[in-house]
Amino acid sequence: MVEMVLSKIKIDENRSEQVIVLKEQSGSRLLPVVIGMAEINAIKLKLSGLEPPRPLTHDLLLRSIEQLGARLKEIHVDRLEQNTFYAKLVLTRNGASDIQVDARPSDSIALALRANAPIYVSEEVLKQAGASE
Repeated sequence: MVEMVLSKIKIDENRSEQVIVLKEQSGSRLLPVVIGMAEINAIKLKLSGLEPPRPLTHDLLLRSIEQLGARLKEIHVDRLEQNTFYAKLVLTRNGASDIQVDARPSDSIALALRANAPIYVSEEVLKQAGASE
């Protein structure tokens, strides 16, 4: 797995698509991922530093995880099938075995930003869909 960071958010108005671009932490590879408007708004809200008066969906999920005694350890974008990315939330709790939960990459990234958790992408996904700077 390769550690990545959120590099850019791009909005393609011609194609009505929102794209987040992940960049290799210690390298030059990029991974563009098309995501929905709700998720792009959740990511932008977190990056802006604004705190909503009540928890939004990603905040609620993160608080629920924490209230259950777990934490978001990291996320894995580990598969690409028929132009659809797949991810997993990796949760840990008091030294017990990690728990992996299937999730969309967009939701996973929104959660990772809130939890300051690392984002990892498999080499296979980078080979299939990655690009160089």
